[in-house]
Formats: sequence, structure tokens, C-alpha cells
Amino acid sequence: MLPKEQLLLLLYFIGVIVLLSVFVIIFFITFQRRKNRMLFEKFEAEKRFDQEIAQSRIEIQEETLKNVGRELHDNIGQLLSVANMQLNLLSRSVDTSSISSVKEIREVVGDSLQEVRALSKSLNHEVVDYLGLEESVRKEIDRFNRINLFEAQFRSSGNPFDISSQDTIILFRILQEAFSNAIKHSKAHRLTVAFHYQPELLLIEVTDDGQGFDPLKIKKGSGLLNMQSRAALINANLELHSSAGKGSCLVLKYSLKNHQK
Repeated sequence: MLPKEQLLLLLYFIGVIVLLSVFVIIFFITFQRRKNRMLFEKFEAEKRFDQEIAQSRIEIQEETLKNVGRELHDNIGQLLSVANMQLNLLSRSVDTSSISSVKEIREVVGDSLQEVRALSKSLNHEVVDYLGLEESVRKEIDRFNRINLFEAQFRSSGNPFDISSQDTIILFRILQEAFSNAIKHSKAHRLTVAFHYQPELLLIEVTDDGQGFDPLKIKKGSGLLNMQSRAALINANLELHSSAGKGSCLVLKYSLKNHQK
């Protein structure tokens, strides 16, 4: 074979190899892109499914809480109202020595009726939506002070902005869970709730002077898991800081940017 023909044959083989290499590379890149797209779509589908499950669970919980609140208001509240009226009638017919005792009982029943009504409102998401997040939290703080659970106070700074109905309910339930944990576990004497409004960001801090805990040693209970799952549902950031003997601080960051379409 002539040298010229050998050179052409060599160039031909080199060209074929180059074309095959380019084809393989293009095929591999296309395959990887398709694979990554499928994995991403699968991840997004699983994420949407988890969100729908979480949303359904929260809707069921809210409906249950609403029904419990209605039962408290309609049944327990009515029974306490009847008891209060009967005590009023009784106070007119008892002798002087028993009037003070009846009066004390009537005050206890009256206070119980007030607390049942306040609790029933906090359980009803429609009432929370109507009052708004800040006012609902203020009423919870007032309730804690009335029944002497601890010395509670509320502070707010910055310019408040509107929060959607659904997010308002979820944020309030997170705070209710934090309050419940403080009541059950912290042994605190003081509780402070602070709202810091920044441009398109609401920073909420719930601090107590309780016994605290070591975050590395404590197991996550249903309360903390509920708070974290609710926060994730509205793309809020939740952090819990604590150390033994130095109280606890819950930091909740809610950004409007995560909810703008």
C-alpha cells in the first residue's frame, strides 16, 4: 500500500475514533442530564407528597382542636355558667356566716369559666386567624399571668406586616407547643416572648429562666418534632438553644421572601 493511502487510512480511522468518542461523550452527558432530571423530579414529587401529608395532618389537627374548643365552650362553659348562676341564687338564701364561702366559690367558678372560654378561643384556628398572630400571643401571655403559671411578658419592635392566614395558624401552634414545653419541663419563673419585625423578616424569641437542658443529651420528643415539621412546612427556620441551669431560648425566623410568588 502506498504511503499516501496509508496516511489516508490512518486519518480515516482517527476520524472514526474521534466521532465515536464525541458520540459516546454526548450520549453520556445526555444520559446524565436525563438521570439528574429524573432524580430531581422524583425528589420534588417526594417533597410535594411529604408536604401534602404534613398539610393534611395539620388540617386534621386543626379541625380536632376546633372541635375540642367548641366542646369546651359549649358544654363545659355552659355547665360552669349554670353553676355560677346557681351560686348567685344560693348566695341570696344562705346565712351571713356562709356568704363569704359562697362568694369565694363563685369567684373560682367565674375564673374557671373565663379560662375555659380563653382556652377554647386559642384552640379555634378561626379565632386565631381573626385576631392575628400578635394579638393571639398576647392573650396567651395574659392567660399565663392570670393563672400564675409564671411571670410572662410580651415585647414587640419594628413595623408589623401582614402574614397569611395559614402561616399565622402554623406560627401560633409552634409557639403554643413552646409554651407547653416550658410549662411541663422548664420549671421556669419567667417567660418572655419577643417579636422583632425586620424588612420582610419576623424574628421571634421565646426565652425562659428555667432549668434548661443539654441539647446533645436530650431526645427529641413529639413536641419538638411537631415544631420542626410545622416550621419546615412554611419554610421557617427554628433553633433551640439551651444549657443546663441556664434556661432555654427558642428562635423562630419567618421570612416573607420564602412566600412571595
